[in-house]
Amino acid sequence: MDQSASIPKRGYLYVALGALLWAISGSSAKFLFQQGVTPFDLAQARVTLASVLLFLWLLLHRPSLLRISYKDIAYFVVLGVAGMAMVHLTYFLAISKIKVAAAILLQYQAPVLIALYGVIVAKENLTRYTVLAILGAIAGCYLVVGAYNLDLLTLNREGVIYGLLSAMAFGGYSVYGERGMRRYDPWTVLFYALLIAAIFWNSVHPLWNAAPPPFASVLRSYSPVQWAWILYIVVLGTILPFGLYFQGINLIRSTRASITATLEPITAGVISYIFLRESLSSLQILGAILVIGAIVLLQLRQEYDDKTPALIRARSNTAKAA
Repeated sequence: MDQSASIPKRGYLYVALGALLWAISGSSAKFLFQQGVTPFDLAQARVTLASVLLFLWLLLHRPSLLRISYKDIAYFVVLGVAGMAMVHLTYFLAISKIKVAAAILLQYQAPVLIALYGVIVAKENLTRYTVLAILGAIAGCYLVVGAYNLDLLTLNREGVIYGLLSAMAFGGYSVYGERGMRRYDPWTVLFYALLIAAIFWNSVHPLWNAAPPPFASVLRSYSPVQWAWILYIVVLGTILPFGLYFQGINLIRSTRASITATLEPITAGVISYIFLRESLSSLQILGAILVIGAIVLLQLRQEYDDKTPALIRARSNTAKAA
């Protein structure tokens, strides 16, 4: 059996695990906002602490992944500021003003944006399987979060705008991150995205008063419970899920990875059902089936893409060794 044929399935597993961790972090952030932590504080603390912890881990276990070329610094600046920093802030601002369900629904319009980028900008062809999977995932997400119970037209306008911006940031982050992984390991791309985002949030205060002063968010007096949730969001809501998501993109590319990530609202619903005894309506169950069906649909044909970052890097390394 060709071992390469199993690689895409491993990519789907990585993204699914990342979605599971993201599902819990959204509600954790909402709890912190209700405790008086601002979206700006959490955005700064998240990337600052995550970049420090990931740096220490790489330094101790895989120091070679810290090396990058000077000519790629501009790339990482764009990814860190326009991607990582904005994807956190816009999502946190959205869930601070509208329900988490609505914010998730808006953010998960990202697969559509990624697919449009692939067709219009990258001149790639979408298979009918991918198109059907996108439609199924979006419809499923709508049902899973119970958006039919939300009066979408009366939602806080700023919250809706932030939600749509989070979709754009998440989509751009996915596509641009994939580009970097053609040259670097996913953990390298993630670390420098976090590092640049941390530098941004700790230096932008003089130009943007809404942002906290340097390191203000990590020097505040939080309760032990608040610190516990902040650290959860840093490790299990940022480093691991973003790392798993990038590992997924590395193997199955950004379009398929973003569709698979719509498992997040499903896992959030299942967690609420198991631990909070919240009921799941028949429409929510139907939505879950649609999302899972969309992911299965992507695998009905072995669309092993020779443009995946993992293969591009492997070919480049082989050429250098020859």
